[in-house]
Amino acid sequence: AQLVGEVTKPETINYRTLKPEMDGLFCERIFGPAKDWECHCGKYKRVRHRGIVCERCGVEVTESRVRRHRMGYIKLAAPVAHVWYLKGIPSYISILLDMPLRDVEQIVYFNSYVVLSPGNAETLSYKQLLSEDQWLEIEDQIYSEDSLLQGVEVGIGAEALLRLLADINLEQEAENLREEIGNAKGQKRAKLIKRLRVIDNFIATGSKPEWMVMAVIPVIPPDLRPM
Repeated sequence: AQLVGEVTKPETINYRTLKPEMDGLFCERIFGPAKDWECHCGKYKRVRHRGIVCERCGVEVTESRVRRHRMGYIKLAAPVAHVWYLKGIPSYISILLDMPLRDVEQIVYFNSYVVLSPGNAETLSYKQLLSEDQWLEIEDQIYSEDSLLQGVEVGIGAEALLRLLADINLEQEAENLREEIGNAKGQKRAKLIKRLRVIDNFIATGSKPEWMVMAVIPVIPPDLRPM
């Protein structure tokens, strides 16, 4: 089977033939034929060929109205944090990670490194922020010949956030929070309840925390954004 749907070119329509460019933002292979019952190369041109996928151009012979609902996607070169979940009020990413928004922004905007796994380093802790100089110092220690450091992992940018979010065990976190809420008072209790609400919503909807960081973005159907 052929994987269809990825938009890889910024082109829209060929100015000579006036036909959509293949793999572009109006591609017939991805979104469906521009004319009813007609493939891109013209090999199939009748309703009797309904449902056939042309072996030359890869376009399915069907009605052109499918171009109103078929979607595509663009694969990003690097993951990006969704601005709604980062900058929204409240910031769901910072609530789930149990980190101040300021620290999360330092990671996203490549100002600070974050410890993904402290390994056997006694001076490091999980989710600790490091400046570039601190990280370079640790890196020198890791790669020195007589190094005893093992399993140290450090990341930066949305890729690091993706890893931190993927590491969260929602059920376990919810259980721990319920125990903590029983013993907490005042502002601390309110903060724990807020976090538990967010985690319970994720569990109830079957959503994963790492979905707040995007590796692909959707492309809406071409007939909803005509030239």
